[in-house]
Amino acid sequence: MTVIPLPANQPETFYRGAGRIASFRTAPALPDRPEDWVASTTTRFGLAPSGLSPLPDGRLLAEAVAADPSWWLGPGRTDTGILVKLLDAGQRLPLHVHPDRQFATEHLASPYGKTEAWVIVSAEPDAVVHLGFAREVAPAELAGWVAGQKTDEMLAATNRIPIRAGDAVLCPAGLPHAIGAGVLLVEVQEPTDFSVLLEYEAFGLDGGHLDLGWDVALACVDRSAWDPDRLATLRGDDTRLLPARADPYFAADRLRGPASALDAAFSVIVVVAGSGTLAGELDQLAVRRGDTLLIPYAAGPLTLTGDVEAIRLSPPAA
Repeated sequence: MTVIPLPANQPETFYRGAGRIASFRTAPALPDRPEDWVASTTTRFGLAPSGLSPLPDGRLLAEAVAADPSWWLGPGRTDTGILVKLLDAGQRLPLHVHPDRQFATEHLASPYGKTEAWVIVSAEPDAVVHLGFAREVAPAELAGWVAGQKTDEMLAATNRIPIRAGDAVLCPAGLPHAIGAGVLLVEVQEPTDFSVLLEYEAFGLDGGHLDLGWDVALACVDRSAWDPDRLATLRGDDTRLLPARADPYFAADRLRGPASALDAAFSVIVVVAGSGTLAGELDQLAVRRGDTLLIPYAAGPLTLTGDVEAIRLSPPAA
């Protein structure tokens, strides 16, 4: 066997979950931890080694990949290039922003920023996300909101977008956003934990400027207006789950029965509905809703069969 079913990996965080990860998974999970970092080689900002995923043999995945990158990742790759999470919003998350690659290179010594995307697994009927400002916001206005923690004014300036199960949304680095309460989603992102928290006081935090100071941190915020036509570019279409602008960062594919063929590639599979079989030359295992599967490049081509739906998350094409 080369495919590895992974247990829940739930680092502590500051917001509340609602037990949805524990209900979703077929393996034990902590009901009061709202995130499951799947196949993670990424640590929480300033809190290493928290966030790293252990393998069943006791090694950390990060250590295993460093020791034999070609087996795990395939030719020419040295890191996984992605971080996958399950996220359970038991309350609305704070309005926040992730830096892009240029900002991260200049200020955080990282080649990766944090563009991300969400695939909604379940959502309450009134669930929403806040995504981008609906109007242009001046630098002084944004700085004043943050300094005074004027949450109502900040949120009123954002786009409030209803979401439902099955939706997929790209969230480019720089775009202010907040996931509303009542949502379970699969998130794929660049492999960092960089967040600038525009809203922090109400969550019991001292601040959220990545140790850069607010003058520098707020420079990463996209303050431009996002109208409905522009927001529509963050969705996929009938042929693909995410828009083409996601391709430099990651790939997300929806797999449905009766059969889906998978090429050889490092990836993570999250089974979101039903049950079936994942098989290849070296592997054959039963899978069902709630499974999170680590697929090394060495597994080769695979086929997923059955009355099953899954999301496959992969790094960008080389």
